[in-house]
Amino acid sequence: MARFSCCVVSAVLLAVLPCQGKEDGTPLRKAAAVNDADCLKEMLSGTPAGHFTPDTASLLFIGDVMMHASQIADAHRRYLANGGTAPADSHEAYDFTPCLQDIRERMETADITVANMEFTLAGAPFTGYPSFSAPDSYAEYLAACGTDVFLTANNHICDKGQDGMGRTFRKYRELEASFGTRTTGICDTEDSTSCCGPIYVRARGIRIAMVNFTYGTNAPYGKRFRTQVEKDREGILRMLTKADKEADIVIALPHWGEEYRLRHSAAQEKTAGWLAENGADIIIGTHPHVVQDCDTIHVMTDEGPKYVPVIYSLGNIISNMSAPDTQIGLMLTINIVKYPDGGMELLRPEMEFTWCSLPGRLSDSHRTVPVKEFLDRKDEWISTYDWTKMKTTYLRIKEATGIRD
Repeated sequence: MARFSCCVVSAVLLAVLPCQGKEDGTPLRKAAAVNDADCLKEMLSGTPAGHFTPDTASLLFIGDVMMHASQIADAHRRYLANGGTAPADSHEAYDFTPCLQDIRERMETADITVANMEFTLAGAPFTGYPSFSAPDSYAEYLAACGTDVFLTANNHICDKGQDGMGRTFRKYRELEASFGTRTTGICDTEDSTSCCGPIYVRARGIRIAMVNFTYGTNAPYGKRFRTQVEKDREGILRMLTKADKEADIVIALPHWGEEYRLRHSAAQEKTAGWLAENGADIIIGTHPHVVQDCDTIHVMTDEGPKYVPVIYSLGNIISNMSAPDTQIGLMLTINIVKYPDGGMELLRPEMEFTWCSLPGRLSDSHRTVPVKEFLDRKDEWISTYDWTKMKTTYLRIKEATGIRD
């Protein structure tokens, strides 16, 4: 496959991320070969190539989707309040409607929306931390909100053992059949149609590969149902090599880093460099439960210099956490322009901070809102303390990470 060209000026992607010290540069432009047959076809059709307009694919990434015990209880309470009668061990006895209502349009509008699902679908009884099992209706809700890809390579995917992992795998397969939502990060070694990755999606004629892996799991995985772990560098390298040959753009999605740290670690930076050197065009991380800083890695390839954006952690998109910095998350939009000549351009990533308000503060639900839209809506809060916390956290995170939204 043709890939993003490295034969560009050296400042090409130094400014791709809205972070401190990344002010100048131009987007990465992908070279396209001239196809005489296509040119002739266009001439005969009477439509000059220059009359076609560029198309842009938008990819939206959201961070950790959590399902703590308080979220389970709150969604069941709302279900009962609305007239529901099913018991708590029923997958349908939950109402998650308000949780993502304020960002749902963004999720539905993007060509591809990707979410990190940090729980199992192991069945009742439904449990939160430290061993997660969410109702099936929670994943169905995320799919209905417009999620196109579920990431499942994380430290909690083995929380309920092989049986729980197997049920999670089967339920995600059912969701793909009913909603079209794809899943990557977990595989069934006895299913020839299953693999841990890479997964391929297509948007606006652009083929995108996603490589998802985790630093490890809280419980060991068995022989049949598995996830991709970071220590298996050979396995990750095989995925990257395959993706690099078959896709227009390769996105590495590691579950990594130190929890609650606003700056990335030396280990993350080393792994990011290795990913960039082996085919990743963008690196987007999860796991720390807080937003971390971002960077652009410069590597040399056979074709010349390559600049790879790294977003070290998107933080939580929704959870019951209230510790410092854990209620702030990032929605990351990656736009890729495809030109009439087949060239592609990776535009500057767009970042939007979110805030997860807990029940009794903004509303009666766990509710994720875009921070900027709600900064001047203090009067809507039940508890103005939560609004103040949102504002001060937002300003502190921007200062600590250098991210500009």
